[in-house]
Amino acid sequence: MIELLSYDFLRRALIAAVLVGIAAPAVGTFIVQRRLALLGDGIGHIALTGVGLGLLTRSSPTILALVVSALGAVAIELLRVRTRTGGDVALALLFYGGLAGGVLFANLSGGSANLSSYLFGSISSVGTTDLYIVAGLAVAVIVILAVFGRELFVLCQDEEVARASGLPVRFLSLLIAVTAALTVVVAMRAVGLLLVSALMVVPVAAAQQLTRGFLATIGLAVVVGVVSSVGGLWVSVDADFAPGPTIVLLAMAVFLAAVGTGRLVRMRRTDVT
Repeated sequence: MIELLSYDFLRRALIAAVLVGIAAPAVGTFIVQRRLALLGDGIGHIALTGVGLGLLTRSSPTILALVVSALGAVAIELLRVRTRTGGDVALALLFYGGLAGGVLFANLSGGSANLSSYLFGSISSVGTTDLYIVAGLAVAVIVILAVFGRELFVLCQDEEVARASGLPVRFLSLLIAVTAALTVVVAMRAVGLLLVSALMVVPVAAAQQLTRGFLATIGLAVVVGVVSSVGGLWVSVDADFAPGPTIVLLAMAVFLAAVGTGRLVRMRRTDVT
């Protein structure tokens, strides 16, 4: 672990890993509760179009990914609500259109080789500017959840109850979609756009095996996310593995351990009763 503090680029990578480990599961808890577990995947694919545009225009792929993914998140929410197109179909449109647009623009730019670092993550190449952007976005995500957490919880539990309670359902729905888009860009450099949804969902799924309350689930999911991100980074540096897949596989291992532990706890409770 000391190796992560030995060089500037590894210190930046460590800070980015912690920020990603906090933001992704925190937002993921609300998304999973609302049964939109694949939302991060859909937004990740459309963010690829922003990356491709950034490479094509020689501007910041991260900033353009943020803009395009936020617009895509708004579009999917409007499609889900205003048309007959179901949420799964809208997600599919983002999947295919975003992926195709990103690959096309990257090929036109001649920088398709750089695309893999955004697809699968390259946390060790996070620069100072990248770190500032990631930190700013992570803080924005945390502030949004802190300010609107109670309202978003009601919305994710039951949209009709939220509407009957006088909550601005349309605004909150768009807010959680845009927050998911911010989180995708936060995690993009760490685990990659093709794997970002895993870090938003798997820690939450692991926490749900061991907790019952919503706040307890968020807390444990964030712990799992940070442990997976930092642990995956450490293993990747030590064993020369790709950081993104290593982080996700470690989160999956924690999930499997949580499933086993949860079953043992339930069996003991049954024996006692």
